[in-house]
Amino acid sequence: MSFTATVLTMFPEAFPGPLGVSLIGTAWREQDLWQLETVDIRGFSKDKRGFLDDTPAGGGPGQVMKADVIAAALDSVEIAGRPLLCMSARGRPLTQARVSDWAATPGIIVLCGRFEGVDQRVLDARGFEEVSVGDAVLAGGEAAAMVVIEACVRLVPGVLGQAASLHEESFEDGLLEHPQFTRPRTFEGLDIPEVLLSGDHGKVAAWRQAMRETTTRERRPDLWDRHLANQQAKGARKTGKPKGD
Repeated sequence: MSFTATVLTMFPEAFPGPLGVSLIGTAWREQDLWQLETVDIRGFSKDKRGFLDDTPAGGGPGQVMKADVIAAALDSVEIAGRPLLCMSARGRPLTQARVSDWAATPGIIVLCGRFEGVDQRVLDARGFEEVSVGDAVLAGGEAAAMVVIEACVRLVPGVLGQAASLHEESFEDGLLEHPQFTRPRTFEGLDIPEVLLSGDHGKVAAWRQAMRETTTRERRPDLWDRHLANQQAKGARKTGKPKGD
């Protein structure tokens, strides 16, 4: 069975968007390696005007998506062991490790929030996991849902075609990816690093590893600290000594 992404959204017309182009789009439209489904939440409103939101309990600005409407939309979908994700600025950060876990499942079900958010009761009752794609607030969850789906689908076997390249990417081992270069050899006075033209695969690999470490240390000190802690833990396991000894 192919990986299936089901999106609960007020705006199904927003999809597939970028999910429908390039290799990922081909894997969906032509190769049947993954499936995309959308469920229009508005169709489950009990209000004859189609409203699916109401004012926040306790007062305050904006509107909140109603629990019963979201529940009805979800209950129309076959979950089949798929994780339930709700795109939310207050959710746990998206990481490559989490994406890898989701990509190994039959698929994901993604709820796209709008307004001031979703009634917490439906998130708790149905077991949704809130996920954030960054420390910024969007108008809705559709763009964020596409980020999550693309991150998962590209790991589905056969979608990108070159499985080996996936292991050298940012975050796969806790480090950011090294810089990339291609022809021409000189561009606006800048040359490709000589080591990459040397033909010495050992030196190339060492240079790339050094650049990954430097880039991570400079741009993401949080990841660098975590990487050092992991390396220390691995060393302690090999020697049988507790960390810090």
